[in-house]
Amino acid sequence: MRNYESLYIIHPDVVGDELTAVVEKFQKVLTDQAAEIHKLDNWGARKLAYPIKKVERGNYVQTLFCAEPGVIAEYERRLRLDDKILRFLTVRFEEEFPAVVEEPAEEPATEVAQESAVEDEAADEDAAPAQEEK
Repeated sequence: MRNYESLYIIHPDVVGDELTAVVEKFQKVLTDQAAEIHKLDNWGARKLAYPIKKVERGNYVQTLFCAEPGVIAEYERRLRLDDKILRFLTVRFEEEFPAVVEEPAEEPATEVAQESAVEDEAADEDAAPAQEEK
């Protein structure tokens, strides 16, 4: 199985449950063909670089998955047939996907801030004796 990334843009008029249904539809197309989905990320509505079919915004969805090469043809065929999809792009990765890194919680950020505050105090203490020597 090979690693792929697919990015597709859904028409901005598709919102709420309808948007979720479209994303799940293409997720099901992959899983029905024994593809392994590693990450599914809905980026939300964004401005397009240039108008497509007189539309200037779109909902971006990124999917990272492993599949056999034959799966891509059917997946892209389904994307092409759906009127709600403005554009799509599927690329193959040569290496393995990087491990998904979760964002750290708030606590480590406060620890870093506390560490820097301690370092600042230590720097102030080091600077104080130097000023006394003068």
